[in-house]
Amino acid sequence: MKKQKLLFYCQHILGIGHLIRSMEIVRGLLADFEICFVNGGRVVEDFPIPAGVEVVNLPAIATDTEFQELRAIDPDQDLEAIFAARTSILLDLVDRFQPNVLVIELFPFGRRRFSTELIPCIEQAKANGAKVVCSLRDIVVTKQDQTRHEDKICRLMNQYFDLLLIHGDPTFQPLELSFSRVKDLHCPVFYTGYVVQESADAEMELPLVDGDGQRPVGDHRPLILTSVGGGRFGHELLFCTVDAAQYLEHLPHQILVFTGPFCPPEVFAELESKAAQRPNVTLQRYTPNLLAHMHQADLSISMAGYNTTMNVLTSGVRSMVLPFTGNDDQEQTLRAERLEELGIVRVIRPDDLQPEQFAKRVLDCLQQGPVGRSFDFHGVKKTAAHLKDLAYPKVGASISTLPGRR
Repeated sequence: MKKQKLLFYCQHILGIGHLIRSMEIVRGLLADFEICFVNGGRVVEDFPIPAGVEVVNLPAIATDTEFQELRAIDPDQDLEAIFAARTSILLDLVDRFQPNVLVIELFPFGRRRFSTELIPCIEQAKANGAKVVCSLRDIVVTKQDQTRHEDKICRLMNQYFDLLLIHGDPTFQPLELSFSRVKDLHCPVFYTGYVVQESADAEMELPLVDGDGQRPVGDHRPLILTSVGGGRFGHELLFCTVDAAQYLEHLPHQILVFTGPFCPPEVFAELESKAAQRPNVTLQRYTPNLLAHMHQADLSISMAGYNTTMNVLTSGVRSMVLPFTGNDDQEQTLRAERLEELGIVRVIRPDDLQPEQFAKRVLDCLQQGPVGRSFDFHGVKKTAAHLKDLAYPKVGASISTLPGRR
C-alpha cells in the first residue's frame, strides 16, 4: 500500500526542546508515512535527522529570553518580510507535497503569534483534504487573562483541528491542570504517554575522546553532568556549577558541562576561561547523545524542560533541576515540583545558586539512593498508532483499543 504523506510543522523560538520532541515523534512515523518536516527555528548544527525525512528550514524566527518579542535570526530582514516569505514557502509546500495529514506542534495552545502563516497553511491543507492534528506537551503556558486565552484555543481547535494528541501521562499531569476546557473541544483527544528517546540509542557506549563532548581517553572517573538545553538561557546554572567545582575537587568525579548550541560566544568564552582553572571540569557546547551521558552519570544538573526531564526519568539518574520561569511561564516549575513531591528530583531555586551552598546540595544529592517511578513512556508508539488510524482508517489499529483515550 502506498504511504500516506505527513507534513509536520515545528517552531522552536528559545530552546530546542520542541524540536527534539517533534523529531523523535517523526522518527517513529517513518514506517507508515512519507514525511516532510518544517523547522521554523534556528538550524542546530549536527542535529540528527532520520534518514528518509525531507526537512524544510524556514527563514528562522526566535524570541528574546523573556518572550517579549519575536526576532528574525537574519538581522538584515524585518519580521514582517520574513513572515510573508515563510507563508509563501508553506503554501507552496502544501501544494507540492499534498499532505494527507498536517501535524502542528503546540499551536493553538501556544505560538499564536505565528497565526499569520499557520492559518493560511491549515486552510489550504484542509481544502486539499488533509486532516489537521495538534501535537501538544503535557502542560501548557497559562496567561494573565486565562479565560480569554482558553476561548481562543477552543475557537481555533474547533474550527480547524481533527485530533489533539497530548504527549503526557494523565495519572501524573492531566492537561486540565493548565487548560480547564478540554471537555469543550469537539475533536477526539488522546493522551499518548511521554515522548522519550529509544533506550537502545540511550545506552550506547560513548567513546572517551577529546573534542566531541566526551571525557579524555583513560578518564573513568564518575560523572556529574550539567546541561541547559539550547543554551540561550540557564547561564546562571552553568556559572554556578563551574564556580562550585572548586568545592568539589576532593570528589573522584569529573564535571561535564554542555552549554547548548545557542550559548552566546561571550558567555561560552567566559565559562571556558573559568573551566580552564578547574581540572575537574570539562566544557563542551553540544551533544546529540545527552541521554547516553545521563545513563553513565551519577548526577544530572539541568534545566527542567520536557525532554531533559524525560531523559532523567528514563535513565533513573539522580537529578537536580532548575525550572525556567521567563515570561511567568510555570510549565517547568509545575512538572519539577510535582516530581520533587514524589522524591524523584531535587528542584533548584534561585537562592540555591551560591557556589559553596550549591556544592553542598550536590554532595547531598550524590548520597541519595536510586529513585524510580513508572510513567507511560510509549508516546512515540501511541502517537504513530493514532496518526495511522487517522490516515488509514480501514487498515490502522483501532484507536478505541489503545490506552489513554479521553
